[in-house]
Amino acid sequence: MKRILIIEDDKKIVDIIRICLRDEGYEVVWTSSGSEGVSLALDGIDLVILDLMLPDLSGEEVCRRLRRESNVPIIMLSGKGTPEERIRGFGLGADDYVVKPFSLRELMLRVKAVLKRTDGHGEPPPVVESISFNKGLMIIKEEQHKVMVSGRPVDLTPVEFKALMALVKNRGLVLSRPQLIELVYGYSFEGYDRTVDAHIKNLRRKIEANTRKPIFIQTIYGVGYQFTGIKDDELPEE
Repeated sequence: MKRILIIEDDKKIVDIIRICLRDEGYEVVWTSSGSEGVSLALDGIDLVILDLMLPDLSGEEVCRRLRRESNVPIIMLSGKGTPEERIRGFGLGADDYVVKPFSLRELMLRVKAVLKRTDGHGEPPPVVESISFNKGLMIIKEEQHKVMVSGRPVDLTPVEFKALMALVKNRGLVLSRPQLIELVYGYSFEGYDRTVDAHIKNLRRKIEANTRKPIFIQTIYGVGYQFTGIKDDELPEE
């Protein structure tokens, strides 16, 4: 049974969400405290539903702390729905962003979608074995969800890893933002194309030595993004 943590100080909202989640077969844990939520999220939780307005820590700070220690999926709840606010949420490492007031049916669908894409349910895509790029500068082991850059492990969120694999598996092609959204989220995501930019920015920060002169992920202005790493077995012999 999947365990879902709700970090929300509005008891009425919590009670409604909790009933719906239990009806869907999930075990529900709840706290109104951001600091307690950080501790609870690190103890066998499969997904966090995080409100941004909390009495102690802000939801943004909770998200920052979780991302320093965990890749647990996070759905943010907020009354702020501007493109800038959504992009900020994704930039902090959120996997999805739901604006209040929201439909409970929509929230349940998003919970299922996030769990599905982070847990590998459904028909799996073709698995890429261990691949080395640019003379071992980057090594990807898809089955283990591991990425090494310059010999060091890189800690990617599920969304970041899926975005990287989407680009790698379409190496040589330029993927538009809508195409990346479809490949990463696996459904028609009701968001903004600029959320893709936030994920790519985070990804570059983690895998590129110089984000201003990226080696692996290039921006094709007006079109989208392209993975430009060169497989070791395709490098010319010296």
